[in-house]
Amino acid sequence: MNADHPHLRNVAIIGSGPAGLTAALYAARANLNPLLIEGLEAGGQLMMTTAVDNFPGFEDGIMGPDLMAAMRKQAERFGAETRTGNVLSVDLSDRPFVITTAEETLRTRALIIATGASARMLGLPSERALVGHGVSTCATCDGFFFRGKPIAVVGGGDSALEEATFLTRFASHVTVIHRRDTLRASKIMQDKAFANPKISFEWDTEVLEVRNPAQGLVSSVHLQNLRTGVRKDLEIEGLFVAIGHTPNTDLFKHQLEMTDMGYLITREGTKTSLPGVFACGDVQDHVYRQAITAAGSGCMAAIDAERYLEALGH
Repeated sequence: MNADHPHLRNVAIIGSGPAGLTAALYAARANLNPLLIEGLEAGGQLMMTTAVDNFPGFEDGIMGPDLMAAMRKQAERFGAETRTGNVLSVDLSDRPFVITTAEETLRTRALIIATGASARMLGLPSERALVGHGVSTCATCDGFFFRGKPIAVVGGGDSALEEATFLTRFASHVTVIHRRDTLRASKIMQDKAFANPKISFEWDTEVLEVRNPAQGLVSSVHLQNLRTGVRKDLEIEGLFVAIGHTPNTDLFKHQLEMTDMGYLITREGTKTSLPGVFACGDVQDHVYRQAITAAGSGCMAAIDAERYLEALGH
């Protein structure tokens, strides 16, 4: 923080998932005194995950919220400052950049964006109640837990068929539930899924309810055929929702270069289209979307920001 301007920071980080917290750790160790602004739903998508078994260094696994708490404490130990509150607006047309929250207005010489992406959900209360208890949005993260069990995947795009195909390594059977009678996925992904004897399809069908929240586990899904109106139960032990992700980039529309899907475009590491603004984690990565890759890109963003400030003489 600058003594002459108490609200001027060297580095501000928006977002508190693995990317944001790793960026805070590295920026703090570089003596940049970073400020991390976490939203009201601090910790990112891992806060909805129970056991994380694929983060290196935890041979017995670790609970998602516990991993986030440990990363946060580590960043704070080296001097990172965290504040809770939603960012209302970011003005990148001025320098230093201006960040407005409900509580205050801040200025920063460098900005690291780690706002992540939100998995699209079906919007069912029963689905929300069972996230982390049989309902998942990440086959790579949670597929292992469903070894030998029947499961279902909701969706009809490439990501849905990719997850369904991946899950056949573990599940006894995978049912793909799709609202239409044709898939949006590429032909090569469709051919692969249709040829897999462990995958079957429920066409023109939507999920009305996930059962059984009272027991704290998934026992079945209640389905309705949209053409016939016929309802039925499908007995499964896991439900994977693969209807896409929405990057949290509304704050930066018309200010930074984005893909058609709304992901921030980065080049030469984590540099966005505006010097001094860096992006890391799921807000710019729609391919890997893992805690470890997000953390790695958070490290890169902090190093990129440090070099940017050093070149300016700060």
